[in-house]
Amino acid sequence: MTTRSSNSYTLDPHTTRQLYINGDWSSPAHAATLPVINPATEEVVAQVAQGSCEDVDRAVAAARAAFPGWSSTSPASRALVIGRIHELILERKEALAQALSLEMGAAIGFARAMQVPLAAEHVRVARDVLSSYCFQKVEGGTAITREPIGVCGLITPWNWPLYQITAKVAPAIAAGCTVVLKPSELSPLSALLFAQLVHDAGLPPGVFNLVNGSGAEVGAAMAAHPDIDMISITGSNRAGALVAQAAAPTVKRVTQELGGKSPNVLLPDADFDKAVPPGVMSAFRNVGQSCSAPTRMIVPRNRLAEVEALAAATANAIIVGDPQSEETILGPIANQAQFKRVQAMIEVGLNEGAKLLCGGPGRVQGFAKGFYTRPTVFSEVDSAMRIAQEEIFGPVLCIIPYDTVDEAVAIANDTVYGLGAHVQGQDLEQARSVASRIRAGQVLLNYPAWNPMAPFGGYKRSGNGREYGLHGFEEYLEIKAIVGFG
Repeated sequence: MTTRSSNSYTLDPHTTRQLYINGDWSSPAHAATLPVINPATEEVVAQVAQGSCEDVDRAVAAARAAFPGWSSTSPASRALVIGRIHELILERKEALAQALSLEMGAAIGFARAMQVPLAAEHVRVARDVLSSYCFQKVEGGTAITREPIGVCGLITPWNWPLYQITAKVAPAIAAGCTVVLKPSELSPLSALLFAQLVHDAGLPPGVFNLVNGSGAEVGAAMAAHPDIDMISITGSNRAGALVAQAAAPTVKRVTQELGGKSPNVLLPDADFDKAVPPGVMSAFRNVGQSCSAPTRMIVPRNRLAEVEALAAATANAIIVGDPQSEETILGPIANQAQFKRVQAMIEVGLNEGAKLLCGGPGRVQGFAKGFYTRPTVFSEVDSAMRIAQEEIFGPVLCIIPYDTVDEAVAIANDTVYGLGAHVQGQDLEQARSVASRIRAGQVLLNYPAWNPMAPFGGYKRSGNGREYGLHGFEEYLEIKAIVGFG
């Protein structure tokens, strides 16, 4: 699958057109491919196999055959293999970072500092949780046993490709499940490198399988497949709903991490010099292509002018450019369809009467090609506006003023989503109180360090189920009660 240079692994152009099934690389049932577009140049940089229903059948059969053996291995032996996967991610971090930069336009510094290391952390955490997890407890003569659910279909998105793969694959195989992975067809290169890495780590054949292809064919086939016991999807609300509908006849478990329109509530006592700039950068991290990005900054009306000045200055200082440049903070939007979506929503904001502080429609100056988008900040946004309600998934921030803390909480909850939220304030008791009133699966107070053990998932239309740490691990387990155990 890969060729080895002096210091890294690189993709072989021929074998990118293959699938990884039952411990080996093989050609798909039909000789069809999908192009991979570099969003910085708009050029085709690779062709990957376009899998089909037949390929899904083959991958599921391999996973089903491998399940009895893998699920009966000791936690210690599974932890050893997962630990080796973690080591190989760190050893091959540069190749993975380069693939991420190529396939989705991630700034190389961001790929090296965030995309790859955080992905590795999901693997480490899965190993550590497994090493200390108690799979059986006896309570009053009844044994409560947790067992792997079976074959898991994993569908991952294009915006954090490797990170979302490890957040699903690592806890699933740690729990004793076998998996079939469908990465996004828009950013599949890092997934191919990951498959080779898993192979080299010594994972038994059939435990991990990769089928590239479209959601309409491969994703739908996985969701409906009678021999898949669980589907975990990270993606759009539309995709999540379609997967749930397809999965319903076989009554399989479905976990979904979907859209978001996360609030960032700046309480009146917040230190605005310290709260506003990180808020802007959090909203624009990964070019705003994060489902939990805090893209609604909710601020006291009497401090609005101060917030506007700080936000505009922060956004205007962001370097947007070639993702291979060490100076670049934000590369391009990851694909053409999303670029068009972001441009359209910026126009919507202007037409709705929001106050444009910086940015606006059009490419970044100096770039005739590439999906480079101007970091855009709107102020005086009303919560009823489309730009305040719809997930834009780009570097667009809405500043919404409030008069009372109760109104701030109401604005924060005025959304169909409930994935993440932020609260800033020096009075920790007040910040905690506000956090408890926000309907979201994860609330961050005063920009804390990322915690890979903190469960992540949504309320409302942001999905169901949880990922990361212990709670993410337990999603892949069934509960069995053995009554009269003794």
